[in-house]
Amino acid sequence: MRRRGDDIGGRPVAMAKAAGVSTGRDDQPRFPVPEGLTSDGVLGPSGALSASLPGYELRPQQLEMGRAVERALAQHRFLLAEAGTGTGKTLAYLVPSLLSGRRVVVSTATRTLQEQIFSKDLPLLRDEVGLPVRAALLKGRANYLCAAKFERFESFPLFDLPEEASHWDTFRQWALTTATGDRGESNVPDDWSTWLKVSTTPDSCTGSQCPFYENCFVTRARRAAADCQLIVVNHALFFADLSLRSRGEALELGVLPAYDAVIFDEAHALEDVATEHFGLTFSSGRVFALVNDVLERTPKTHAHSATLIALAVELRARAEVLFENVASALQLRTETGEGSADVRLLPDSLDVVAGEAKLVHETLGAMAALCPEDDADLGSVHRRALDSALCLDAVLRADDAAQVYWAQSRGRTLSLRAAPIDVGASLASTLYGAVDSVVFTSATLQAGGGFDYLQERLGLKGLPTDTLRVDSPFDYARQALLYVPGYLPPPADPEWTVRFAREVFRLLRASGGRAFVLFTSRSHLEAVHELVAPHLTLPVLKQGEAPRGALLARFVAEPSVLFATQSFWEGVDVPGEALSLVIIDRLPFAPPNEPLQAARMDAVRARGDRPFDALQVPQAALALRQGFGRLIRSGRDRGVVALGDSRVVTKRYGARFLDSLPKVPLTMRFEDVQAFFGER
Repeated sequence: MRRRGDDIGGRPVAMAKAAGVSTGRDDQPRFPVPEGLTSDGVLGPSGALSASLPGYELRPQQLEMGRAVERALAQHRFLLAEAGTGTGKTLAYLVPSLLSGRRVVVSTATRTLQEQIFSKDLPLLRDEVGLPVRAALLKGRANYLCAAKFERFESFPLFDLPEEASHWDTFRQWALTTATGDRGESNVPDDWSTWLKVSTTPDSCTGSQCPFYENCFVTRARRAAADCQLIVVNHALFFADLSLRSRGEALELGVLPAYDAVIFDEAHALEDVATEHFGLTFSSGRVFALVNDVLERTPKTHAHSATLIALAVELRARAEVLFENVASALQLRTETGEGSADVRLLPDSLDVVAGEAKLVHETLGAMAALCPEDDADLGSVHRRALDSALCLDAVLRADDAAQVYWAQSRGRTLSLRAAPIDVGASLASTLYGAVDSVVFTSATLQAGGGFDYLQERLGLKGLPTDTLRVDSPFDYARQALLYVPGYLPPPADPEWTVRFAREVFRLLRASGGRAFVLFTSRSHLEAVHELVAPHLTLPVLKQGEAPRGALLARFVAEPSVLFATQSFWEGVDVPGEALSLVIIDRLPFAPPNEPLQAARMDAVRARGDRPFDALQVPQAALALRQGFGRLIRSGRDRGVVALGDSRVVTKRYGARFLDSLPKVPLTMRFEDVQAFFGER
């Protein structure tokens, strides 16, 4: 890490300053375009890739998608492109993006894909094909070392646990020499809590008021990224930036320079991420973090230091009373595990705590008033206190019909939240009117054989939108088998858990492990794991016992079985024999009583449609396709997907799920599974 005034070198890997979204209407390219070169000239049978890579095999599906992306960028259109696993969709959108001369933001659902694009795919196009590549990999602010916080911590290191200190010397050496400040380049464990003390967030960052601002890792990298043509981000970062811009805070805390087009990879996850960032949150975690920052960072020389410290103490006390009363009034789950985790709010739901909420609101307002925005030490306190007051006011009123409001309990954190019911409307108002080319791509975009569901959910109806489906080159009929034990009762049956556990056990014996057992809820996982794990002789891994990367490394190292929930349904790539069996407990319907889902169902009902057909089934079908997609990751893979939900073959709507999956043989006979594994 460089001290004040020092230069920070290295590649542009961090955050980019937000300068607004381009209107995208000017056809003059921002960046030089290789004359006469097209997607065919790179991806085609006689293209640059085939000439530079020995053994290169033409992928017709990749070329077809590349042409479609090229048209969308050139003709200012939107594109929904479903590209099956193995089609090479990443290069299919990177090549036309680089040839377009436009600044393109590529947004992915996972950091893993971000790293692959930046560290593998773009260097390939630069070094082997010779394309001009000016790119930046952008991560969230919390992924980077904060020079100001590091200096404070270094002067008096105080660790939460003694074992945390064992990493300090190595980390300190890295911090003093790193060119990027990117945590991913350090060697601290994922769960090293000290990182929180030497990094910052948009909430706590003081921005241009910080004495380290000019040579901060974030500032320098933002400026470097502003000169790049291609900017690789993840969905969370993209929508955090879009949300800041919609609130007028982009210039100070935004992350992206002006851009002309966006490509959303892993676009099946877009609705949930966008909903999260377009919403409002007033939480115990944010309030108490604000209190702690005021107590720790208020200079004794500040004109109102004594008053601010008194207000912080008062805010903590008043907020504790408010959150306790909210939990009691709504019967929210507490640390004892009693009560509900989520409760939908109506305009009068929180009237009972109006008095306590008013006191908190007044205290936040007084705190904001004493900390002007341009205050060198506490400018961020003004913004955070004001934002919290506005969020609290909005959630207390709960009177916007376009929003759903709810109270949420997660561990020790209680939150009052609001989110748009129709995220498509939010996308239309913040993004679609500002850029004229947006590409949505994933291996799973169609539900029930068409794009209508996602077009509706993402607000694309009426926009100049093209659709494309290119199938996977894999031979699913030969490589895979879908097994549904039809004798199992429906999951709601009291006997289902025990009988499904027996099925899991005999499937694992047939496969010799090498299996993911994926669950739609943590409670299902715990119940089946308790019944099955003690009887297995092979290594048993369970989500939560170690970081995801460590679990996957152990899984690949030796034949194992991994019990996991939703986070392993997508974004996990285990090619080869290490994964030969994927067991899915049930059809992944979202809980209908979850507040956001319930509000979406109400909206569908209000327009005269049946929520089950128009929302719940296509939503679950996309999720099932993601789980299914963990199995076949290369042309050499073989394996079985077992679904413990007989409704897929006994109910009318089951056909819609089966139609959404790759064309794979279906059996209800366990003997066929045994025969399939016996062919290895």
